[in-house]
Amino acid sequence: MRIGVLAVQGAFIEHARVLRSIGVEPVEVRLPEHLDGIGGLILPGGESTAMRKLVHRWGLHWPILDLAERGMPLFGTCAGMILLARQIAGGEEPVFPLLDVTVERNAFGRQLESFEAEVSVPVLGDAPVHGIFIRAPVVERVGPGVDILARLDDGRVVAVRERNVVATAFHPELAGETRFHRLFAAMVSEHDDPGEGAGRRPHPTRRSQPTSGR
Repeated sequence: MRIGVLAVQGAFIEHARVLRSIGVEPVEVRLPEHLDGIGGLILPGGESTAMRKLVHRWGLHWPILDLAERGMPLFGTCAGMILLARQIAGGEEPVFPLLDVTVERNAFGRQLESFEAEVSVPVLGDAPVHGIFIRAPVVERVGPGVDILARLDDGRVVAVRERNVVATAFHPELAGETRFHRLFAAMVSEHDDPGEGAGRRPHPTRRSQPTSGR
């Protein structure tokens, strides 16, 4: 099994390390041709504005959307959750509007307010997941087709899934946690349409769309 990790910016090395630890081959994705043959794609934490610009600059936007719309699983952590949200509080233009949620960026404050917490994720078993929150977003609105996977003790939503897309506001990969990656690998194994050649094929209805990094 080969799973891609978007490697234009952010904590992609840590995700690749976790994938190797569970027996999955990671593929660093920087160009559209790197999408060929992968079964799923992880969007790591990092700086969402920089990632947005680089995704457009290197021509990754429409190829990734095309694969996702064909059912390829995607997994976003922290900034990756922002990239996957259909709506971003404040009116910022979405990047991959695949999750019917509204997210608030930096919902817990600045870097100094980063924290760690034990997060109950029933779909992953009884033992809590150790989550690391670094300038993390939070889910303000959840659409009717979205499953809530985890909340904090105060009720704020920090992990969701909608069909082939899963996202967390925190970093499981920085905490040595593998269960989200194992869940994602199971999603990939259930998907029977790997992206062979898809990284080079533009979406038929989007050839004339701009690729500026807004």
